[in-house]
Parts: sequence; C-alpha cells; structure tokens
Amino acid sequence: MKHIFQKGKSPSNPTLLLLHGTGGTEQDLLPLAELIDADANILSVRGNVSENGMPRFFRRLAEGVFDEEDLIFRTKELNEFLDEASEKYEFDRNNVVAVGYSNGANIAASLLFHYQDALKGAILHHPMVPRRGVDLPDLTGKDVFIAAGTNDPICPAQESEDLKSLLENASANVELHWENRGHQLTLEEVQAAGQWYKNK
Repeated sequence: MKHIFQKGKSPSNPTLLLLHGTGGTEQDLLPLAELIDADANILSVRGNVSENGMPRFFRRLAEGVFDEEDLIFRTKELNEFLDEASEKYEFDRNNVVAVGYSNGANIAASLLFHYQDALKGAILHHPMVPRRGVDLPDLTGKDVFIAAGTNDPICPAQESEDLKSLLENASANVELHWENRGHQLTLEEVQAAGQWYKNK
C-alpha cells in the first residue's frame, strides 16, 4: 500500500495510523498527527481502491451503502499491511492508534469490528457503522474517540450513536464528541481529539 512513514521520538512511542477520506491522499492528515502527538511514529496510508479516480479504502455500492465483501477483504489487507510495516519500520504493533476521517474512519472502525488486536485505540472523525449484525471481538481496554456533526448529511447522528453502542457492548471505552456542523473535519474536533488522547 502506498504510504508515508515518519519515525517518532522513540520506537516504543505510539504509532498513529492516518487514514484519509474519499479523494484524499496519504498527505492529508499529517497536520492532525502533529496536533495529536508530535512524538509519535506516523504511518499514513493511501486507500487501494479508486472511485472515479478518487482514492478510497474500500468500494461502495452507493452513498452510504458499503460493498461488504470488499470491506472485509480490504480490512484484512490493511491489517496484514500493519503487521508487515511494524516489522519493516520496527514499531510496536500493539501500540497503534488509528486516526481516520470519513472513509478512513470507516475502515478503522472495521479493523476494530474484525480484529481484536489490530488497534490499541482509534480517533474516528465522522464514521459510520461498518457492518451490522456481526459479533465484535472483545475490545476491553480499547479507547475510541468519535467526532460527529449534528448536521452531517452523509453520516446521520444515529450512525454515531449506534457505533458508540456497538463498541461499548464489546467493552471498548468510547467518547462521542459532537460539533454543530456537517461532514467537514473541523479544527475544534481535532483539538478535542488531541485533548482526549493526552488524557489517556
């Protein structure tokens, strides 16, 4: 997978896995990493799927309708990439925190839904529920921050509430942060995520 890796202060520091939104690139979320943890390792990945020339992490059938088969395949692909990257770059595989926006937040949530040890935690900006009607692994000890917009036309408020409930039912610690905005990524929610991260 096309990516950028930047070494942090120490290999034992957390690694921030940056996952862009539809049409983004591995450059997009680098400024967020600075705000969240300037000492962390950074692994910023570009989605392997192209939708009308726009990079994404998995296919969709329509706006808000995921191609579940492709989602499962791409989630497995990303999890295996993390295994390989941790060996190549010598970062702690058990100390990876995903930071995702929109489509990137959805694949990060999918990692939590499918693989118990894929992530230590996650910051999800405007995510949706990746899959419904599936059993989640035991997520005890996993910390998740969800940032949502009350007027988000792409990601209805109920999606954020449902995702919080599903993760909490799997024993994750979840904080749901609301902004009175739409689907855009705001500085306020990034700062709130940074504050949450520092308190963990």
